[in-house]
Amino acid sequence: HVQLVESGGGSVQVGGSLRLSCAASGDVPSWYCMAWIRQAPGKEREAVAVIDTDGSGTYAHSVRGRFTITKDKVKNTLYLQMNRLEPEDTAMYYCAADKCPNDLSGWLVPPVHRYPYWGQGTQVTVS
Repeated sequence: HVQLVESGGGSVQVGGSLRLSCAASGDVPSWYCMAWIRQAPGKEREAVAVIDTDGSGTYAHSVRGRFTITKDKVKNTLYLQMNRLEPEDTAMYYCAADKCPNDLSGWLVPPVHRYPYWGQGTQVTVS
């Protein structure tokens, strides 16, 4: 049974930075890809960053150049470094995992992919 637990959210001023973590337990298969998804109040969920098994990340246009997705295979932890935060980044952030598709960039296209594994989310507030 795979469990994902996010941490690192909080309140930050415009232009600030946060690093989110997603600790995976229960042996996430090495062939799984992972993603960060966010949901702002009153808005649809949006995938903002995805990462393949080799550690290569792909980003939504809204965060490209500001966010970086990485993973530590030893610690079994996914990260999202968020820099130059904007009020529009305010949302609940979730990590998720699934078998890698043929085209990982498809996970960035709405609607959000139906991942079998989700974390409980961590709140990010930018003001």
